[in-house]
Amino acid sequence: MAALKGSSGAAEESGIPRILVVGGGYVGMYTALRLQRKLRHEEAEIVVVEPQPYMTYQPFLPEAAAGSISPRHVIVPLRRVLDRCTLVVGEARRIDHAKRVATLTTLATEDEGSGALELPYDHLVLAPGSVSRTLPIPGLAEHAIGFKTVEEAIGLRNHVLEQLDIASSTRDVEVREAALTFVFVGGGYAGVEALGELEDMARYAVRYYHNVEAGDLKWILVEATDRILPEVGEDMGRYAIRELRGRNVDIRLNTRLESCENRVAALDDGSRLPTRTVVWTAGVKPHPVLSRTDLPLNGRGRIACTAALRIAGTENAWAAGDAAAVPDITSDDPDALCAPNAQHALRQARVLADNIVASLRGEPLTDYRHAYAGSVASLGLHKGVAQVYGRKLKGYPAWLMHRAYHLSRMPTFNRKARILAEWVLSGLFKREIVSLGSLENPRAEFELAAETGRKPDAP
Repeated sequence: MAALKGSSGAAEESGIPRILVVGGGYVGMYTALRLQRKLRHEEAEIVVVEPQPYMTYQPFLPEAAAGSISPRHVIVPLRRVLDRCTLVVGEARRIDHAKRVATLTTLATEDEGSGALELPYDHLVLAPGSVSRTLPIPGLAEHAIGFKTVEEAIGLRNHVLEQLDIASSTRDVEVREAALTFVFVGGGYAGVEALGELEDMARYAVRYYHNVEAGDLKWILVEATDRILPEVGEDMGRYAIRELRGRNVDIRLNTRLESCENRVAALDDGSRLPTRTVVWTAGVKPHPVLSRTDLPLNGRGRIACTAALRIAGTENAWAAGDAAAVPDITSDDPDALCAPNAQHALRQARVLADNIVASLRGEPLTDYRHAYAGSVASLGLHKGVAQVYGRKLKGYPAWLMHRAYHLSRMPTFNRKARILAEWVLSGLFKREIVSLGSLENPRAEFELAAETGRKPDAP
């Protein structure tokens, strides 16, 4: 890290411009990957700052939660992929673009006692992504589970299977009812796909429980608007509702969660649902670091950008993805913005990287232009909906398109091959139904042994 320290411009230290990429998600990773392929070593130094040493391919989180894909295969190790970049596992706390300096904390800064690290740069790519948008609902912060990271997906899988174990081992009717009731809040991709995959998994798993049946499980989807999956169109959204309701999923439209205290989900329609599981997928908001910069934001807290993905009113500052408000120049509406989704993020990263290369070489920039191709969504194994280039698909064909599309977008041949192999094996063998919740507290057994003198393998 010593080589990254300094208080003056990066170019003054080595004569080579430094490109700082904040965020290692879709935009950050793909931008850095394209830059390292197109730039020569003497043209620029590329530094990527990301809290985790991997990129998570979020569309596969529902399948990871259901056990169809191993968790380690839905993430891409940044050190392996970005072998010509410098990866800093840390977090950007503040950015002063006027001074071309970012303030970072790393895994070592606290132990070093040296405080935050100031990293100078010449070009900035701001792509920190988004975080879950929570509301001041009583009990939400204490009891709800999010669904944006691989850790949350695996934690949710373990939690659902653990609830089946609780229900199977209790004679208390109230405890059993709460354990077998699963409430999902949010009818977008994350909520619907997670519910669909986990409902499939749980329905399969109960065949191995002598006193729990599929009909005992209660799945509730709470959505504040009058439709789910708006991205796939109104017709396919209605089909998704019929499909899920046919699997005894209780879908509450135009309904909001008011409280989830004391293991009771209270809805604004007057319902009170005893439950030990509330999954919150009701939208996202821009990363908090955006508010700690001197860069322009729009009314919703996203970075204001031009069509060329340059941050408005700045030089050598760029943004794309969830954090950026990028004009949609393919729309007839002059105020239209590109949707903050993976489809745009992947394509914006390509244009953004090319524009940085063009800027370094004194060449003209290119505007980002991409008409929305459509959307695909999984509703569980062999079930899905899709609307692509105006064509509507449902059932098995849509599910197959969902898998094919996202497999094609998964970075690296290594990950593609591993995921494809797991799909083949999952078709040949039975599902895994084991909860490994102890992974979330790996020292529990050792701490118990240390406190009681009991050996871990003692009866």
